[in-house]
Amino acid sequence: MNKITKHNYKQYVYEMSPKSSHFKNLFWAFTVGGAICCVGQAFIELYTYVGVEKQLASALASATLVLITALLTGFGVYDKLGRFAGAGSTIPITGFSNAVVSPALEFRSEGYIYGLGAKMFLIAGPVIVNGVLFSTIIAFITMIFGG
Repeated sequence: MNKITKHNYKQYVYEMSPKSSHFKNLFWAFTVGGAICCVGQAFIELYTYVGVEKQLASALASATLVLITALLTGFGVYDKLGRFAGAGSTIPITGFSNAVVSPALEFRSEGYIYGLGAKMFLIAGPVIVNGVLFSTIIAFITMIFGG
């Protein structure tokens, strides 16, 4: 009977682990993330073209990406994209939308308050709290030192 040593176990784990192609993963993450950013920029250009001010067009483009991602998450499409593109699908605005909608869908059977409402903010809560905190700090610093 073979005695399992630390070295044997490491070798066994290495042989049994699925191999990943780092360059292929990097390529698809970059390509999909870049495509999502290009879609966002296209929305900014579209909103600007129809006469919306540039700053408002940027906000509308962000809101549009959040809405599209939420819908795609609801239909199960964004999760497939995430498995394919990896980090490329987690760029801030779409990844955040997916992170909010996914737990809400998963726990909706627990009811609107303890399921959908509570679980939706597991990931979103810390982001919102830190966003508000740091933007308030920056606003005070700007107000004190001028900006």
